Amino acid sequence: MSSDVRFTDFKSDKQPTWCPGCGDFGTMNGMMKALANTGNDPDNTFVVAGIGCSGKIGTYMHSYALHGVHGRALPVGTGVKMARPDIEVMVAGGDGDGYSIGAGHFVHAVRRNVDMTYCVMDNRIYGLTKGQASPTSRSDFETSTTPEGTKQPPVNPLALALASGASFIAQSFSSDAMRHAEIVQKAIEHDGFGFVNVFSPCVTFNDVDTYDYFRDNLVDLEDEDHDPTDYEAAKEVILDSDKEYQGVMYQDENSVPYHEKHGVTEDMSEIPDGAPEDAMDLVREFY
Repeated sequence: MSSDVRFTDFKSDKQPTWCPGCGDFGTMNGMMKALANTGNDPDNTFVVAGIGCSGKIGTYMHSYALHGVHGRALPVGTGVKMARPDIEVMVAGGDGDGYSIGAGHFVHAVRRNVDMTYCVMDNRIYGLTKGQASPTSRSDFETSTTPEGTKQPPVNPLALALASGASFIAQSFSSDAMRHAEIVQKAIEHDGFGFVNVFSPCVTFNDVDTYDYFRDNLVDLEDEDHDPTDYEAAKEVILDSDKEYQGVMYQDENSVPYHEKHGVTEDMSEIPDGAPEDAMDLVREFY
């Protein structure tokens, strides 16, 4: 790690192809600033992304990166952290990628408490596939595939994380640059699974959950005298469907990350030549 790194060191030479004004620009910039502020640098950072507009982020960030398949970014991130517990692992996804096909992986990554950061760019719509309703879309949200609304309650990812045993739950707004970077930084510094749901407006397909909507409706928990270590207070905030909150909802200060709990402390990325004999005996048994 280095104290001399700047957030611009995490910028790759590839120009983003996101729509002008997309919230993902601000989300990515905050992630890069948070990485730099915590002393990380591109050489000790691994970024994993899934499918969707958010999936492009590994191309636009200068670090080790892998662009996985739909909903499968968290298993890859888990594998990287288990193989190399010494490096910083950051996983990026979208609301469709993370809370639909990837929901099962989300639950288990949360409960394992793997020491990595998961930033979900939640724009409450499928952007890359041209504007279908996503798991977090409102029940009355009209799209080409749901012309009369979804008629289903939206997924509450914060509640899903809390119910799964999360040790760090937060929410931020990509346009609030300093606050967003600060919240992501807290997630990185947390010992365990740092989950940040990021309101990242889609300017092309979602004309309801806009920048103006979030600016007018966001309530910052820093102004509410909220104690993130109080589980009951966190539950009350997370289950409050009448307000949109920003800040750290919950943090378990006694969290012990998975690799420490299970004694995974050494570099396991170097595989010796040949398979272990026990493994070969198992293969011979079936073939």
